[in-house]
Amino acid sequence: MPAPTAYPAKHREIHNHHVNSTVWNNFKFRDDDIVIATYAKSGTTWMQQIVSQLVFNGADGIDVHAISPWVDLRVVPPEVIAGLETQAHRRFVKTHLPVDALVFSPKAKYIYIGRDGRDALWSFYNHHANANDAWYARINDTPGRVGPAIPRVTQPVDVYFSSWLEDDGYPIWPFFEHIASWRAIRDLPNVRLVHFNELKADLPGSIRAIADFLEIPIDEARFPTIAEHCSFDYMKANAEKVAPMGGAMWDGGAATFINKGTNGRWRDILTPADIAAYERRAIEELGADCAAWLAGGGPTSATDQSSGPPRTTPASS
Repeated sequence: MPAPTAYPAKHREIHNHHVNSTVWNNFKFRDDDIVIATYAKSGTTWMQQIVSQLVFNGADGIDVHAISPWVDLRVVPPEVIAGLETQAHRRFVKTHLPVDALVFSPKAKYIYIGRDGRDALWSFYNHHANANDAWYARINDTPGRVGPAIPRVTQPVDVYFSSWLEDDGYPIWPFFEHIASWRAIRDLPNVRLVHFNELKADLPGSIRAIADFLEIPIDEARFPTIAEHCSFDYMKANAEKVAPMGGAMWDGGAATFINKGTNGRWRDILTPADIAAYERRAIEELGADCAAWLAGGGPTSATDQSSGPPRTTPASS
């Protein structure tokens, strides 16, 4: 008789300028909930748009940022999370937490998007550097912050990257443990790992695979519209309904938040030594197979690849 499936348990709370993991302790799951998880700037909003189009069958003008909150963002008003109870459609929410800081539901579906850390960091730099006074006030000054404020950007992107790599994800949160925690549960029946590069290389095929995982039948007559509504051009043109908080927290508005989803911008700026340092760290922290997946995508099953042991870090609170 096969052993029962072992699902993750919550082992710690994480608090910082952005995150408060305790909100999950009282979250009321439904059996068909969808949780979209990433490290910062790794395709979360894109996946929310994809899921919204599958749930609403290609409808135009879906206000994704209003109906799909970042649950553990500490500045989200409690009434937004409470409002999830009133939603009659299939719910989908997002998180930026590692697995061991979540309350994990065996019935919900979890989609995790991986992206090369250099690309994610470059995107976060754009996000951080274009944040306006309202963003800093909201993130840093909302009561209840634990730990230091997130500082304003004063350094060029290569220096920002070096600080992020050397100081374990500073000024965001640890990167490699985040990847390792989700990679470790990739073979659970309700977890699917997706790579950002795969979405870019074959968006229609990726949408179909995600629909299959979520058990959402494809309406073939609507599929061209669904795919078009998941394009960066459509998302940028409708950024106020896609970007968090309508994009009001960034100079240039919501279109700045959506940006272009461009990879490889670091190649012309980082030195060979910088690139080697990142790649060496990725292998040390994740193992060679997981590091290779993170750099470009590919098989995710444990029978195809195995990651190195996740790094254990002290809980932050």
